[in-house]
Amino acid sequence: MIVRITTEEVAHVAKLARLSFSSVEIEELTSQLAAVLAHAEDIENLDVSEIDMDFSSYPWSSVNVTRADELCRSLERDEILSQAPSVADGRFKVPPVLGGEPS
Repeated sequence: MIVRITTEEVAHVAKLARLSFSSVEIEELTSQLAAVLAHAEDIENLDVSEIDMDFSSYPWSSVNVTRADELCRSLERDEILSQAPSVADGRFKVPPVLGGEPS
């Protein structure tokens, strides 16, 4: 199955995404997308019938790769806050996200 993509389709998708491209950019994008689709078609046509898809047969599937928890000294609050650009009431002071005063 050969999938061809046209400059009109690329321009239409760009318009739907509210992106503005020049005609030269549309041509370049069309070429790039055609190469991606051709590669996807190559992958789709690969014969994978002989490949075992049972991942449980891999040695790492039954081994827990996490390390054991170990207690260690953590940093002191004052030490961490001393490196912050702005602190208020023992907390990091950050700019508001939705308006209002920094907290």
